[in-house]
Amino acid sequence: MDDTLMHPLRIFPKQINAVCYNQVRLALLRVGGPLRVALLQHRGLEVILDKEMWLCVDSTADDQPVMAWREFKIRGRNNLHLPIACELQLYHSCAGLIMGSALDDLEQALEKM
Repeated sequence: MDDTLMHPLRIFPKQINAVCYNQVRLALLRVGGPLRVALLQHRGLEVILDKEMWLCVDSTADDQPVMAWREFKIRGRNNLHLPIACELQLYHSCAGLIMGSALDDLEQALEKM
């Protein structure tokens, strides 16, 4: 693991809405992973998706990590419509400003795939 990913600036408990989480899981099942998705509304940002982590990187700065959604609480999940608890790790000082809109953007990008 990259040293940069070992030391986030901040860590938050978060929830991802079920639609977004399920879209990512379906895309990974259909296309395979890791899957790299460019965010449409956040120029230069891309999310690298796999089963364990969704890593948002700045593709214009040598894939510098911006934030990562990790530790998805899916064990024993039997309701596909409920939000998924996870951990959000911030690696960039401005990541908190886009943490919500980046997920919305990810959903839109996946719909276009």
